[in-house]
Amino acid sequence: MSKITIALEAAVATVIENTPKDAPQTNRQRVYVDRAFAQILKLIAPRIRHFVRQYGLVAHWEDAEQCCAIAVHRAIEAYDPAKAQFTTFVNWQIRGELQSLRFRLMTDQRPSAKKVEATTVSLSALATSPDGDEISPEAMIEDEDAVLRTEAAASDYLAEGAVSQLIDAYVDQLRKVGVEALRRRPRPKRAEAALRRADGPRLRTATHGIDPAELEKLEAKLSRDREIVERRVFQTATLDDLSNETGVTKERVRQITKRAAKAIAEIAAKDPRFAVMAEYGQPGAPKRRQPAPARTSLLPDASLPHNRLASVRAVDPATLTPSIGVPAQPTERVEAIQLAIAPAPSSASLH
Repeated sequence: MSKITIALEAAVATVIENTPKDAPQTNRQRVYVDRAFAQILKLIAPRIRHFVRQYGLVAHWEDAEQCCAIAVHRAIEAYDPAKAQFTTFVNWQIRGELQSLRFRLMTDQRPSAKKVEATTVSLSALATSPDGDEISPEAMIEDEDAVLRTEAAASDYLAEGAVSQLIDAYVDQLRKVGVEALRRRPRPKRAEAALRRADGPRLRTATHGIDPAELEKLEAKLSRDREIVERRVFQTATLDDLSNETGVTKERVRQITKRAAKAIAEIAAKDPRFAVMAEYGQPGAPKRRQPAPARTSLLPDASLPHNRLASVRAVDPATLTPSIGVPAQPTERVEAIQLAIAPAPSSASLH
């Protein structure tokens, strides 16, 4: 046997050994199988190129390579070393897959197609661009609502980013106020001395002499307030839900959201990043384009069952006078118009 045949047999044996039939395959076995399969494809690559040219599938090279990979996989599954070598066995598998591919692609080569002079035409050749390039059928499908959905998704994304930045700025403002309040809070001398002995000047410099436990409480409070503001102001969560989930009374939730709304409005007005949001709704600012109202017809719908026997004709209101020289009153004109569109008498009522 040649070196390529020996290497093929070894790689196939590795794939078979690491492909258990009655037990799940481990990650290590899967890695061994992938490496051995890649080695097999590398060894028989010249053979695959030869068969692809032989069957006239050079124009469909990628599809042919995929079919050859499927053929190799099936050959490994059904391979029996006692009957033949793998090189002989895999040849028939590759030939069969390429023959099937050519039969599917070149339908005009069949005897039945030759009788009627059928020709295989690509769907991409049905339409061409102004430059003469072929246009795929997928590119010809136009989605009328795609632009609206894209603009809506982009608007939602930008709005969520702006809301997140607004809340971050508000929380940073609360954090500064809270840290300043903790720094000014008097502390017992014993606690201050114990903190200095335990942590030294390093912690005192980092936290500005504030107890770390108090900082943790402040961060927990800020996290709770952030959740309340985000869900109440921007997600319209109910007071009952926030009170039950955060353990804060409804009145306290109302106060937090009220103070946050005012502070966020001030931040949006001062920070140049939110200038567009601050100007929105002001006099002279561009307003959001509203959809045009749907037009409703004043005439009765002829498709309704109770209007099928109705007839509509144009009537000049100036001619609707009860007598000569007396102008018709508004109520009389309405009654005349109603009589004009009243249902016509049925044939059963005519004598």
